[in-house]
Parts: sequence; structure tokens; C-alpha cells
Amino acid sequence: MQPPAGTLKFPLRVKFADEDGVDEGGIAKELFQLLMRQLFDPGYGMFVMHETTRLYWFRSSSMDFRMEFELVGTLLALAIYNGHTLELPFPLVIYRKLLGKEATFADLQDVHPEIHDSLAKLFDMGRDEVASLQLTFQVEQEGEFGAANHLIDLVPDGGNCPVTSYNAREYADKYAQHLLSTSIAPQFNAFREGFRKLCAGPGIARFRPEELEQLVCGSRDLDFVELESACHYEDGFTSTSEVIRWFWEVAHSLPETAKRKLLGFITGSDRVPVDGLRNLKPPFTISRNGDHSERLPTAHTCFNHLLLPAYRNKEAVQKRLELAINNAEGFGLR
Repeated sequence: MQPPAGTLKFPLRVKFADEDGVDEGGIAKELFQLLMRQLFDPGYGMFVMHETTRLYWFRSSSMDFRMEFELVGTLLALAIYNGHTLELPFPLVIYRKLLGKEATFADLQDVHPEIHDSLAKLFDMGRDEVASLQLTFQVEQEGEFGAANHLIDLVPDGGNCPVTSYNAREYADKYAQHLLSTSIAPQFNAFREGFRKLCAGPGIARFRPEELEQLVCGSRDLDFVELESACHYEDGFTSTSEVIRWFWEVAHSLPETAKRKLLGFITGSDRVPVDGLRNLKPPFTISRNGDHSERLPTAHTCFNHLLLPAYRNKEAVQKRLELAINNAEGFGLR
């Protein structure tokens, strides 16, 4: 049962069953992470990830998931409305389509780069080369739930309409329109309907696709000086504590890929809020976690909270921090 649309516009507060905790932003962020991880699981059958681009696209043979696609759209809008960024690896064309813009042949590069490049080669071929390929205005469509693939006409009677050097551009445009729009229309329409429950009207229409993507996924511009300036300290640490100074010296010296790992280790996402790292919700906090030991730093990602032992020298800080962030996935270090 769908909640009334108006109730979605109340501030979101989350409580997990049988768990204590007041939602100051971190618990809601964890909920979004868990839901998105499940909905985008390849085994669930709604989305497919391209191995080259590492971006997700709608699976054309997933028409029975209309309610789930609507849910993803609503979650996207809820995240925007409540100021949460999502790890949502969609191509930019998704945001173009959400803003009512038509998908183009150029957009195919981000979704199916091999198909885009193959079609683009037609534009430079001679008349005989194109004719030798014996292409027609048809495309093979994936069958649903294991059914055999079948041919779809890109134009009326497309099977009897050969591709030539004169209409190759039209063929490429029709092919792209099919892959980016027609073949996924039921799925995308449900997704957009869910999104528009909260994000509709003249306000959202003023965004460019790139701006909408940044609003959803955050910025990729790291500014650890900004992060340091907004950091809170607990359990005996202050901004002048020796181990804290060592921590920031190490953090600032990391290459960008390692900085993203560190941000992900602390917050659960390597994305930066659209209004910057100083506005993390909850704010980034470092707590003292005992005296010097062999223990690694740990983090409560739903609270943006780093637990750091009081290591006795900078070398220990660097060694244990790098070990933690490089082995966080799958080892339960967070």
C-alpha cells in the first residue's frame, strides 16, 4: 500500500526494529544504503550493470517490477528531499530523461559503448561496405523470463527496409531511441512516476542534468581542509591532540583514490554532499578509542564517526589507517 503523497514531504526519521538510536541523519542514510543495495542487486533482476562503464541500466525484460521501479524513483526523490546523497551509478541520460529531455545517439555511449561505437563506424563506410552488412531496420529484443529473443521493427515493416549509407544515421538514431527509451518505457515511466511524487514542478525543471545528478549523488570534489575545519572531537581528543594532528597530516597526504577510500570508510560513501564536506550529516566526529595498540581504526558509518586509538607516533597512524581503509570491504572493520 502506497502512503499518501503528502506524507512523503514530512521530515524523514527512521528507526530500525529492536534497535535503539535517534535518527539525526545517519540511520536514514543507512536505510537508503541498504535499500539501494538490495534493489540494484543483479540477482534481483531489475537493473543490469555494464562491465565497461560500471553504470546501471534498466533491464528491458523486467516489466513485472513496476511497483519496485516506482519505489526506486520515490527513494531517489526522498533522498533529495531529505538531503542524503546516494551511491547511484546511473548514466547522465537518466537525469536528462527525468527532466523531460529526449535521449540521443550520443547518450548511447554511456549505456552501450560497444553498440555506439559499432553504429558510429557506419557513418564512415562506403555504400558497398554498408550494403555488405545486410542490415535492416530491426533490432533483436531480449525475451522475458528466459523466452527466446525476437526481432523488433525500428520503423514500419523494418525487416524490408535495408540500411544504406544514406540512411545509416537514421538507423543509428532509431536504434538508440529503442535501447534508451522504447524498450524500457514501462520501467522508466514507473521510475519517473515515483520520482515525481516529491520532485516535480518548475523548481526541478530549472536544473541541468549534471546539476540534478550532483544533487542526487553529491560532488566528487574532495576538500579535506573543509572536512577538518568542521570535524568534532570526543572522549579526550581535541583539534590540538598529537594523534589528531598526525591523523590530518596523513589524511591530507593521501592520493585522491585513498582519500575516497577513507571517506567511504568513515561515511559509507565516497561522495561529497552537494553543499560540501563541512555539511556532513551527522558531522564528522573522531573519538579516542583507547591507548596505543595494534588495533585498527574503526568507524560507525551511519554516524560519520571514526574511532581512533591514541597511537604513539605518526608512522603507526599511517600504517594502521591505510591497512583499515584498504581492507574494509568484507572484513567487518567498519
